[in-house]
Amino acid sequence: MDVFNTNTLINEQTGNLAFKLSSFEDDCQFCSLQRLNYYSLIWVKKGSGTAKIDFTEFDFTADTLFAITPYQPFSLMEKEKIEGVVLHFHPDFFCIHKHQEQVACNGVLFNNIYRPPYFCVDDDIRSNFEMVLEQMRTEVQKAELAQYELLVSYLKIFLIIASRAKAKQQPESLKDAPDEKEPFIIQNLKDLIETHFKTKHSAGEYADLLNISPKALAKITKNHFNKTMTNLISERIIIEAKRELYLTNKSVKEIAFDLGYDDEHYFSRFFKNNADISPKVYRDTVGFARAMA
Repeated sequence: MDVFNTNTLINEQTGNLAFKLSSFEDDCQFCSLQRLNYYSLIWVKKGSGTAKIDFTEFDFTADTLFAITPYQPFSLMEKEKIEGVVLHFHPDFFCIHKHQEQVACNGVLFNNIYRPPYFCVDDDIRSNFEMVLEQMRTEVQKAELAQYELLVSYLKIFLIIASRAKAKQQPESLKDAPDEKEPFIIQNLKDLIETHFKTKHSAGEYADLLNISPKALAKITKNHFNKTMTNLISERIIIEAKRELYLTNKSVKEIAFDLGYDDEHYFSRFFKNNADISPKVYRDTVGFARAMA
């Protein structure tokens, strides 16, 4: 692994990585499938390649920033030699859910099943990123009074800049609509999933609500999201389950019931199949149980 200028903070109470800022000169640390228990912001400054995130592949070029959530499976394979910067932070270090009103990155950078998990970094954003990252590098090496507070402040600035930039860029999956009706169907579908994901778990139910055939709905979701309806529904349920496991002390059985599952064991298998980790292990490593330890 060719990594340099690495600056790392460890949570002394838990032994978990709290904050890490490093540079990379190849794809060695990303070429095998990763499932990390912290957030990752990976800025590819040079080179190109293919990213595999969840079960979708994306081609990328220089000046692409990826935003990866805890336990989201991903890998990067270079075509042209890649170089860049990676910023990791653990939910114990900075909780994006608790600071949503201040930063508004949840649903934009992270946990958005409708947008690709990356955006392009233009000249203006690049200069702002470089300035904030340099301040982070300087501060992480000091170990002085209020280091945590200052690093969190810089992290907030970085996340706000990134969220604003991504919000301005149209996701590629929504650009080429096959006909003029589909954008309205897509918006209605997103609204319906948000309203009913706790009670309606099948593609057929959403097709009925939209008054179209399941086959037509499958074609639309494939064209716009490169995912199936089952993927979209499942991902929304998993996002909510992770929030509950992270922010509350509800039992897995209670969370399962709130999300429309009467069988706790079935829900646990569903969660593990989609998140690659059991609800209990997720809570123990990044969730409420860890926060209270």
